[in-house]
Amino acid sequence: MDRVSHFRRRRALTVAGLAAAAAPALVLSRTRAVRISKGYGILYLPLLVMEQQRLFEKHAARRGLRSIAAEWVLLDGGNSVNDAMMAGTLDFAGAGAPGFIELWARARGIPNVEVIGISGLSTTSLSLNTNNPSISSLRDFSSSDKIAVPGIRTSLSAVVLQMVASKVLGPQHFAQLDSITVNLQHPQAMQSLIRRENGISAHFTSPPFSYLELREPGIHRVVDSIEVLGPLTLDVVFAPKSLVDTEPAIAAAFLDALDEANRVIAEDRRAAAAIYVAASSMKVSVDDVMQMLSAPETRFSVRPSQLMNYVDFLYMVGTIKARPRIWSEMFAPMLEDYGSS
Repeated sequence: MDRVSHFRRRRALTVAGLAAAAAPALVLSRTRAVRISKGYGILYLPLLVMEQQRLFEKHAARRGLRSIAAEWVLLDGGNSVNDAMMAGTLDFAGAGAPGFIELWARARGIPNVEVIGISGLSTTSLSLNTNNPSISSLRDFSSSDKIAVPGIRTSLSAVVLQMVASKVLGPQHFAQLDSITVNLQHPQAMQSLIRRENGISAHFTSPPFSYLELREPGIHRVVDSIEVLGPLTLDVVFAPKSLVDTEPAIAAAFLDALDEANRVIAEDRRAAAAIYVAASSMKVSVDDVMQMLSAPETRFSVRPSQLMNYVDFLYMVGTIKARPRIWSEMFAPMLEDYGSS
């Protein structure tokens, strides 16, 4: 064999070896990572069921999308979720309805930034709990109080508190409590309320936090959101509109998975409660979660309810400048294929 032939043979072997070594990396690179946010609380139970039972991967495979892997991200507060979505680090976001509506209105018509609703998620009651025995109504709060919410003026709790204040104190007083709200994630806010730390005298929150707080001596409820506003869908799921436009099968697989997760919860509450207990860092029992899930105000559905109540309020106070005629304008048309869960 001459030197030229020998060199060519060595080069061919080297190229073949490099290709073989790179093959696993090339296979891995073809896996589509789908990034999904979840949060604290019973509101996110369908997403926890999806994660634990790998329902998204299951339904993606049924639609022929076999190289799909869900990556779950824990985020709390509408501002954190919206920032992550705008930064392009999320594909699906489970978040408070007001934060989604604000982002939808702000980003509407802007390429690569526009978002669209995928589904409803959950309905339950937000409870304003206090450790101050002198407070029995919204009118009793003073400048010395601090109300914990996960995101001042932007989070689900903050906006719903404004809506409650608007109903109870009058529309012109919707922001009356804003000056005494402080930013704390729900787990930390609960501990501060119970331990009477950091000046926290109240916390506006959902189960399990509201439930656990009310079991503690000296904690009582001031107001219940459902008693004032009715059974609003509190959390929804949304995504970049570009994802739905270019990868509709992924969005449909997500809806399939969420719809199945809701059926799992409805058909076997104890199993769903066990999933929540295992996934949560909260000191809560399966029986505790079963009690929360049995409350008539706690419901899970891909079909949202009363979203225009948020739209009307946010438009009235100037938070959004554009408003849909009907709620479905903010959501992907494929949601019409899904009934109530």
